[in-house]
Amino acid sequence: MMMEKINATSEGYFVLLGFSNWPHLEVILFVVILLFYLMTLIGNLFIIILSYMDVHLHTPMYFFLSNLSFLDLCYTTSSLPQLLINLWGPEKNISYSGCMIQLYFVLALGSTECVLLVVMSYDRYAAVCRPLHYAVLMHPRFCHLLAVASWVSGFTNSALHSFLTFWVPLCGHRQVDHFFCEVPALLRLSCIDTHANELTLMVTSSIFVLIPLILILSSYGAIARAVLRMQSTTGLQKVFGTCGAHLMVVSLFFIPAMCIYLLPSAGNSQDQGKFIALFYTVVTPSLNPLIYSLRNKDIREAVKRLMG
Repeated sequence: MMMEKINATSEGYFVLLGFSNWPHLEVILFVVILLFYLMTLIGNLFIIILSYMDVHLHTPMYFFLSNLSFLDLCYTTSSLPQLLINLWGPEKNISYSGCMIQLYFVLALGSTECVLLVVMSYDRYAAVCRPLHYAVLMHPRFCHLLAVASWVSGFTNSALHSFLTFWVPLCGHRQVDHFFCEVPALLRLSCIDTHANELTLMVTSSIFVLIPLILILSSYGAIARAVLRMQSTTGLQKVFGTCGAHLMVVSLFFIPAMCIYLLPSAGNSQDQGKFIALFYTVVTPSLNPLIYSLRNKDIREAVKRLMG
């Protein structure tokens, strides 16, 4: 196994097949993905800068939203520049070290987002269901601790999978049937039984996808019950504005993630999986700032204050 690992690293590169089966789509995909990437950069930087500059947004909700925006910036940047390079030119190569680094950061940032969305749903639960205790429950020190825990858990999970994937012998196979390096795609290159790796991936995916989703739905179940008891129309509108935006973001992220990591894979569904992955790596991060800014009165008012 060690010898085969040395052979793989000495060859020095992988070929990311990506969308090679549809060469006529590559120019169109390049333009569309570039536009979405620019939207992601501008939109998320806007949220981060606005949350920092406006004192009215120095609250737990916008602290976590800034973390989400920074995470989305890193998440898209870990895979999209390489994808754009591959779509533009004839070369589809990525270095071995580049592939391992990409695999680590894509998985780490994706796992972190799962946990961070749970933290954001807890913040909304505390704000709506425990308003009198909100300042105590969401103390700034506790908010920072929750954010750190989200990042640490995601990067720890990725370290485990990256380590296990790194030691899988690839037996000279270099063609990765995907547009970025991810664990399932690299495991398919192996010439040994990878059921242990796949089982580990399934278990941790359940922990980082299903459990967060259950916790989020539980939080919003409690919020829905509290909302139904509200008499104030203004209060209802504010709750639906902030919680509706968060639920939309949760849906856009978790539904594609479950399709990729929890549903059994089939040979003829690999191409379908690429387009699902394209959705949550390209579209979702670009829509998050739009969803939060268009549906959120606080953001709109902060923009007005910033514009004078």
